Amino acid sequence: MLNFMRARPAQGQPSPIAPSDAIARAAAGEMTVIDVRDINEVAQSGKAKGALHIPLMMLRFQADPRNPDFHPDLDVDKPVALYCASGARSQMAGQQLTKMGFKEVYNIGGLGHWASAGGPIER
Repeated sequence: MLNFMRARPAQGQPSPIAPSDAIARAAAGEMTVIDVRDINEVAQSGKAKGALHIPLMMLRFQADPRNPDFHPDLDVDKPVALYCASGARSQMAGQQLTKMGFKEVYNIGGLGHWASAGGPIER
């Protein structure tokens, strides 16, 4: 598809990313992956290998660089890709990260998208 024809997300919205691209970039150390599901969901299905687990309800504490509980493995200048169960919560999380100053934010969708593209799962 021609680049000018590709739909662009609205200002402050995370961009979609192909799960295969997120897997490759995360494996190369170029991107941080964040699972925003709750602890029970992660306990049931595991999470993307190497992903940080920051539930959506904790994001404003652990992902805000101005907060003393800012997660030490996050960097506002490093690309971030988010996922949840279906993509809705990761979309909301992406909006929050953009408002907090993260420069490059992507929405993978759900854990199933990651797994279907060959992304490893850890329990």
